Amino acid sequence: MDYNREQLINALCAEYDYLCHDDFNPDTDPTLDEYFELMEKMSFDELVEETCTDEHYTLEEFMERWG
Repeated sequence: MDYNREQLINALCAEYDYLCHDDFNPDTDPTLDEYFELMEKMSFDELVEETCTDEHYTLEEFMERWG
């Protein structure tokens, strides 16, 4: 399956929001808006790398969960 930059950014932000929901540290963690801005600056390949997917946890599985 093919994904576009917008889909990857939205999925990464959904994952980030979930992970930071109960463990957000305002001194060290970017806000969700700041994280979104960081993702917007990344290339498609960098976004895919940010998902930390590989042959064991595939991009398709990541997108099914967060996309």
